[in-house]
Amino acid sequence: MSTHSAHPLKIGVLIGSVRAGRFADKVADWFVAEAGGRQDMEIHVIDLAEPALVDELKLSFEQSGDRPDHRPGDVPRLARRIEGLDGLVVVTPEYNHGYPASLKLAIDYVYSEWRAKPVGFVSYGGMAGGHRAVEQLRQVFAELHAVTLRDTVSFHMAWEKFDDRGRPLDEDGAGKAATVLLDQLAWWGLTLREGRAARPYVG
Repeated sequence: MSTHSAHPLKIGVLIGSVRAGRFADKVADWFVAEAGGRQDMEIHVIDLAEPALVDELKLSFEQSGDRPDHRPGDVPRLARRIEGLDGLVVVTPEYNHGYPASLKLAIDYVYSEWRAKPVGFVSYGGMAGGHRAVEQLRQVFAELHAVTLRDTVSFHMAWEKFDDRGRPLDEDGAGKAATVLLDQLAWWGLTLREGRAARPYVG
């Protein structure tokens, strides 16, 4: 369900893997194309492999010490980008039953800008389809006062589920899962945006 809005939701698609040869590009490109057809959303891709973000997160790792929420200097580029969004979808692989270290570093670095915003997940991996990574991420985002969506999009044995054009082999099933996720994101995004505008979040 997509409805036209004079003030579309600003939705970030955060690509959490930075590995060379990653499969994340196929998954993220497909999802961005699915979301891009909606009139109620503006899609903004945030790729942690962008050189400027790599440098920023590397600096944060070197200077943060024992405080994961410590940010040296001015408000960082990544935090400003997250702050301007109404909601996010995290595209994550599952590495060794968990999510990438690059994603954890980025989440901790942004910190308060996550508050009172909805976060959805598109995951991929082996037999588990990234579900174990997502369940761990739910705990992390709960601590940051974000609202995680119940339904996800996941690809089990992902490298076998896309064709040479970067489209899922089960395009209908994947498309329906994406629609459910985006509809929930639209509801929570609008509700929480109105809530933040009406009164400061307490947290």
